[in-house]
Amino acid sequence: MDTTQRGSEDFPRRVVVTGLGVVTSIGIGIETFTSGLREGRSGVRPITAFDTAAFAHRNACEVVDFDPARWITRVPVEELGRAGQFSVAAARMAVEDAGLTDDQLQQYRAMVTVGTTDGESRDLDGLAALNVSDGPASYPQSVARRYPASRLSTSIVRELALEDVEAVTIPTACAAGNYAIGYGFDALRSGDVDIALCGGADAVCRKTFLAFYRLGTIAPEACQPFDVNRQGLLTGEGAAVLVLESLESALARGARIYAEVLGYGLACDAHHPVAPDRDSIARTIDAAHRDAGVTPEQIDFISAHGTGTKANDITEVAAIRQVFGDRELPPTVSFKSMLGHSMGAASAIAAAACAVALTDGFMPPTINHEEMDPECAVDCVPNQARPADLEIVQNNALAFGGNNAVLILGKYRSAAA
Repeated sequence: MDTTQRGSEDFPRRVVVTGLGVVTSIGIGIETFTSGLREGRSGVRPITAFDTAAFAHRNACEVVDFDPARWITRVPVEELGRAGQFSVAAARMAVEDAGLTDDQLQQYRAMVTVGTTDGESRDLDGLAALNVSDGPASYPQSVARRYPASRLSTSIVRELALEDVEAVTIPTACAAGNYAIGYGFDALRSGDVDIALCGGADAVCRKTFLAFYRLGTIAPEACQPFDVNRQGLLTGEGAAVLVLESLESALARGARIYAEVLGYGLACDAHHPVAPDRDSIARTIDAAHRDAGVTPEQIDFISAHGTGTKANDITEVAAIRQVFGDRELPPTVSFKSMLGHSMGAASAIAAAACAVALTDGFMPPTINHEEMDPECAVDCVPNQARPADLEIVQNNALAFGGNNAVLILGKYRSAAA
């Protein structure tokens, strides 16, 4: 696809990524995160968020060495739950990475959209030991104040002192990050806003760990997507926020451009509460390609949802093959092998990873890989990163209830290039 031709009546404004902020188990800040991707760093460690004595498996991918006060200056940190702290910190990082001051940002019509699965459900873990028979009146005021998931976006607005802004929190489970990016992308390309801060945030909590544990999908030690010996996922946490703006705006202020947002596709098939549906995933991929104006043979790299569960990996690869046909599939990687499954943050973090892969020219690896499952049979870039001149990448996100979202990013090419 010739991306220099975008800007037609069908696509009135080209949209680019100019800032990235990440809080993850393999690195905080885009530079540390990028080095973690290159190294194939693992974020796995014993869970500290809650008591794991009752569980046979006790690993997750928690964020360590995170100092919220370094990034959060206007909102009292104690008024934010852990996911909110991640969200606000990632937004602050992204704005700084985009080369914007608060004064500059406040001149724009803005949108803040954050995806999540659990919101601040981690705060509920601490309520288990309390006597709550009297109902909500007995809950600590601090929990009641910071629990609403809407605070993941509104707290960013407070921190950045935005006034002309729409703040949205999108709760479409494990695809919520891509949903949030798509929402901001639509607002920008239609001209409704001048700038959008889009991403996802979630924190490790007992509720979600227990749900996957009861489903028999928690891995004992490591996440091994596409591997014949894979045993499941590991829960994770973190946040990513991407600064999106029109190409015209980015060029006018001399901004660095990580990538261009080419398009996305959504689905909500409601086929099954937890089981993925191949046909629905394929329709979502096809919708993303059509929206972006690309064909399967133009995709250089796929960031798979890749949870490491038996059902997901086989079904997802089958859906990709349904769209791509008999041709050799592009390299298909799962970042969850390094990061675990950070729920609503997962596809936003993966989008940030795709953006730096486009910019820096490499494919991050799928780590922990030993032997490919014949029913998957993809080039998962096993264990070591690979240099690559990438043009167009696809970021898959699949969620319970069939809430699927696929995002297409491309390397920015100017008309002069």
